[in-house]
Amino acid sequence: MAAFSESDTLKRVKPSPTLAVTAKARELARQGKKVISLGAGEPDFDTPENICDAAVKAIKRGETRYTDVDGIPELKAAICEKFKRENGLDYKTTQVHVAPGGKPVIYNAMMASLNPGDEVVIPAPYWVSYPDMVLLAGGTPVFAVGEMSTGFKLLPETLEAAITPKTKWLILNSPSNPSGAAYTGAELKALGEVLKRHPQVWILTDDMYEHLTFDNFEYTTIAQVVPELYDRTLTMNGVSKAYSMTGWRIGYAAGPEPLIKAMQKIESQSTSNPCSIAQWAAVEALNGPQDFIAERAAIFQKRRDLVVAMLNNAKGIHCPTPEGAFYVYPTIKDLIGKQAPSGKIINSDEDFAGELLQQEEVAVVHGAAFGLSPFFRISYATSEAVLTEACSRIQRFCASLK
Repeated sequence: MAAFSESDTLKRVKPSPTLAVTAKARELARQGKKVISLGAGEPDFDTPENICDAAVKAIKRGETRYTDVDGIPELKAAICEKFKRENGLDYKTTQVHVAPGGKPVIYNAMMASLNPGDEVVIPAPYWVSYPDMVLLAGGTPVFAVGEMSTGFKLLPETLEAAITPKTKWLILNSPSNPSGAAYTGAELKALGEVLKRHPQVWILTDDMYEHLTFDNFEYTTIAQVVPELYDRTLTMNGVSKAYSMTGWRIGYAAGPEPLIKAMQKIESQSTSNPCSIAQWAAVEALNGPQDFIAERAAIFQKRRDLVVAMLNNAKGIHCPTPEGAFYVYPTIKDLIGKQAPSGKIINSDEDFAGELLQQEEVAVVHGAAFGLSPFFRISYATSEAVLTEACSRIQRFCASLK
């Protein structure tokens, strides 16, 4: 039998580092270790009962068959209403694309539009999957760094320097995974001024954490504050984070009809339609009560404040305070070169994360996975008791470095 060989396309990408950390933590837990995993990016709250009830009713109505490839009309209508109500954006249902999660939305957009040699500007630190989806689609990721000194945000001059005649897309994520940085309306307008000078550049704005902002932050999205970019912006969102529906796998986006039709063609030959039952649950999520979202965001803010305070009391760590999402992205630059009790020298954030897991059984994701070192990411989507214990272990680990 012939040996299996990966395709050249697959060889260009790597497995998800965040999923790898979670899997490693689970394996150690199965061995009896008392591991605290702070790697997964999903809310620890249950899906609201009214949304679950809507799914049950859909099953009982027999809504268990194939649907339109990229979403039922009822869900597309609910998405249009959401964009109008919350973002002041007008879309027709023919401008809406629904997929089995946010990741397939991005993948479909890249596959539908990129040719070899096309470049995609990705601000770093970035969500781990952006570059690899660009590579799978045959494009070339170009990284534009948002430094800690600028709040991990992309400056207009940095964006300008990254754009070339080959640039096809800018992927913008606010609030950000992994840093939690969120762009103000003024900051988006400044980036928009750059983009207006480069009409060949399309914008994919990943707004998945829109409803998880803190300290009375006023959320805006780029097509809202720079309407001149409306005709080349794909505004993406989903029900995973705000509605605690990660496993339901519903992401959506709205944009120009030619792009949406092209994305529909990709989906028709890959996943086909998103789960019919999950789509009806998403209709209820978008149309039903929304008050619990602010209540849960307030809980996340308390957790953020706890984690930021405790990490800033850890020797050699500096942790900025993020505006949103449920992550912190602290630096360990003052710990590089230190020696762990095992004898290993901490030469990188990957070394730090590995030694922390082995010595204190706390799983975090190293910063190199997100394109900016030396940092690490913590997801604080878990209880205050668990976070207090985890941060105490991190403090103990840092104190043990010599």
